[in-house]
Amino acid sequence: MDVVRGGPADVPAIMRMLDDAQDWLASRGRTGQWGTGHWSAIPAAVDRFTQLASSGTVWLAVVDGVVAGVVITSTTSPDYVPPATEPEHYVSLLVTARAFAGAGVGATLLAHARTEARAAGAELLRVDCYDGDDHRLVAYYEKQGFTPIATFTAKDGTWPGRLLAQRL
Repeated sequence: MDVVRGGPADVPAIMRMLDDAQDWLASRGRTGQWGTGHWSAIPAAVDRFTQLASSGTVWLAVVDGVVAGVVITSTTSPDYVPPATEPEHYVSLLVTARAFAGAGVGATLLAHARTEARAAGAELLRVDCYDGDDHRLVAYYEKQGFTPIATFTAKDGTWPGRLLAQRL
């Protein structure tokens, strides 16, 4: 697995991974996080992910020429969580292609994000995630070394979230 720099041109691959993840979640009755409609069919969502890919740093995990996952990091947090009181890198997006689920893609991308944050002088890596249903996503980030530090509710009032941090 190689980790290579990506960018806005990779948004179609990112949208495919998000749609596949959404289908997988819905097939298991876990629609609270992303619902059932594909992100790629929602122009505002495509714009949002294009903006993330344009303003953040995109890293792709590639296996035999196939994009297996993506992490997008930023030096600023989104407006729906409290700002950090020190320099940080923020994981704005982490998604693994379903064909590579369980192969360590997410862990590899998070390790790369930690390395990049340290190289930039940041001692804090933060991420937020969905905190509903079975809390499996929070547990995943805890397994990756993050500690829950706050809860929040998305602006629309329907999406429970958890903010997690990791000291570098």
